[in-house]
Formats: sequence, structure tokens, C-alpha cells
Amino acid sequence: MKHIIILGDGMSDEPLKDYDNKTPLQMANKPHIDWLAKNGQSGQFKTVPETMHPGSEIANMAVLGYDVEKVFEGRGVIEAASMGVDIEPGDLGLRCNLICVEGENIKNHSAGHISNKEATELIEFLEDKLGNETVKFYPGVSYRHLLVLKGGIKHIACIPPHDVPGQPFKPLLPKAKTEEAQKTSDLITYLILKSQELLENHPVNVKRKAEGKDPANCIWPWSPGYKPAMPTLKEMYGIEKSAVISAVDLIQGIGVYAGMKVIHVKGATGLYDTNYEGKAEAAIEALKENDFVYLHIEASDEAGHEGDVELKTKTIEYLDQRVVKYIIEETAKMEEGVAIAILPDHPTPCALKTHTRDAVPFTIYKPGNEPDLVEVYDEFDTKNGIFGVVKGNEFIQLFLGS
Repeated sequence: MKHIIILGDGMSDEPLKDYDNKTPLQMANKPHIDWLAKNGQSGQFKTVPETMHPGSEIANMAVLGYDVEKVFEGRGVIEAASMGVDIEPGDLGLRCNLICVEGENIKNHSAGHISNKEATELIEFLEDKLGNETVKFYPGVSYRHLLVLKGGIKHIACIPPHDVPGQPFKPLLPKAKTEEAQKTSDLITYLILKSQELLENHPVNVKRKAEGKDPANCIWPWSPGYKPAMPTLKEMYGIEKSAVISAVDLIQGIGVYAGMKVIHVKGATGLYDTNYEGKAEAAIEALKENDFVYLHIEASDEAGHEGDVELKTKTIEYLDQRVVKYIIEETAKMEEGVAIAILPDHPTPCALKTHTRDAVPFTIYKPGNEPDLVEVYDEFDTKNGIFGVVKGNEFIQLFLGS
């Protein structure tokens, strides 16, 4: 049997008072996702250990069955793999957001979802002004970039910018956890403050402000780490051939370390306007050549970070009608049976605009298996599923098992 995971990033939520105490999953018209729940077996998955931050890097690695407390290093070094940047021993890699600061506060974590072209120009400008033998900037996608510090020490408390919209930035600047890390922490703080001076009146930002857009007027490095030692899916679970499809460099980087083929889809943006149909078609083509496919859709998470309930609900409906429907129809035609799992990596509640570590709903559909009593897919009905609450690598074992 072949396997495909459909990951709706940040899809689960909390009841919303202004919406009859319903979640976007409950409000969305999603007959095909509900079909999987009605004909499959469900449960709740605690993807993020209590000891760890509820980031997408942690949660997606957990969905793939990694012992995250053992192998996770940092988000930047994972994204470096997707960018083709080799992190040398002794180098410290950090995710480096372009963010918007308004006054003394962080307005948003994405500089208004700045375009690739604009962001690349800004990062290359910073590399020219601030880069040296110790400091290196690498452009990524939209607001997501890479900072590498030669000889940097990772023991630094860095706050993810998507966790603190609207908060003053100065109290959130990095803090050394050890005396040894103080020099690295001071360097990152210097780069943040200096970037504000350099970016404020850059032509890209002057133009963005004139157009009523948020300027990318500050960098925000976070999630420091060294190159991880991650086993592949083949080494862990005997999966011979696997593929990952995502618009997000983090997920692509996890795929590189996991030994998966990274498939790029034209028009995949990571936002609500992503190429849903193209990603669904690519997933079906990938299933013809691979035993396992990880299809990651980012849109719901970004809507959750914006606190946009209507948009988040719409992204779930897009996932249902433009991805899940096609995958159900096309896998049913295949000679070899295909197991389908659907779940988020973590909740991104619209009221909080950030991730939580609450358990997420999941459904596993395997042709011929007896369904449980779950009728619809949401945060509450799946609690009645046969699997109860799982954690660690229990989800992937259930999914890959007979």
C-alpha cells in the first residue's frame, strides 16, 4: 500500500465567540475531508512535547515520526538544506525574518508578505553592508531568509516574531543563556538594530510605503542551531522512495534531511492564493513513483497568524475542494491501494495569532479498513475516534502499519 499525508498547516483552532463558538474547521464546507473521517479512523495527535516550542519545524518533524527532542537543532539550519546552503561544523544557522516594525512595536512577522524580488534585493543589500567573514546572509522566499554566523554559540533565547505581533521589540531582543553565548547574542542584537537604520529608507521600502504596504524595515533572527544529525525515513521506517511537496523552505529542508525528493510546483506561494490544483496533481504524479508523499499546504497557518477567520475558513474549503477531492478520486483509480491521512501540524488559533501545542485532530483512511464512529473532521468529533490521543512516533506507526 502507498501512503500520502495531506498536512493543512495550522488548520485547527479554538472556538470563536463571535462565530457561535465554532472553529473554522466546523464552519467550513468540507464534504471530502469529512468523507475521509466518516470512512476512516480518527484520533488526536500531541505533536509538540511540553518541553518544546510549538513551531512548525517541531510539529512537522513529529508528524514524520522524528524524536524531536533528540534530533532537532534549529529552524534555520533545516531551511538551509532547502536552499542548498551547507552549514559547516562550528557555524550557527538562524532563520532570519524580514519583519515590519511600527514605532517600537512588531507590526507583523512577514513585512506584509513581501515579494521574493523585493526581499532578495533587501537581503543582498544587507549582505553587502553587514556581511563579512563571520556574518553571512542568504536570501530565501518572501520574508523567510537565512543568517549564518561562523563560530556562533547556539545557547541564546530568541523569540519567534510570529508569536509576538503588536508587542514592543526591545524587550524581545535575544538574550544569552550562557556566558559563552553573550558575544553571539550581542552580535545578533547589533544586526537587528543596524538593519533598522539601513532598511528604513531603502528604495524598496520607500516604494512599499508609498503604495500603502508594510515596509520590511527590520530583520529578526531566531531558532539558532547547528547542522542536525537526522536519520532518513528509509533508515527509520524502511520507506524506499518518498517525496515532499511544499511552498515552504522549512518543509523542503526537512524533506532533504529525511531523504525525500523535493518537488517544486509552479505558482505555489504558501498563501491562500497558492496553486492548489498544481500541488494536488503533483502529489498524484509523485505517488506513481514513490511509496510515500508528504503534501504540505501552508495557507491556513498564515490566515491564523493574521487572525482572519473568514480567510482561514476559506483556505480549508480550498483544501477540501481543490486538493482532497482530486486526491480521493485519483487514488481510487490506482491499482495499488493508497492510505490517506489528513491533519494539521499544530493549531494556529485566530484569536491568538500564534501556534499552540494542543493536540490536533487526525484521520487515517485506508481502503478496506473498518471505519470508526467519527462522522465529521474537526477538533471535537475526532476525540471519539478509535485511536484516542497519540504522541511521539505513534501516529506514523499507525499510518504505515497494516
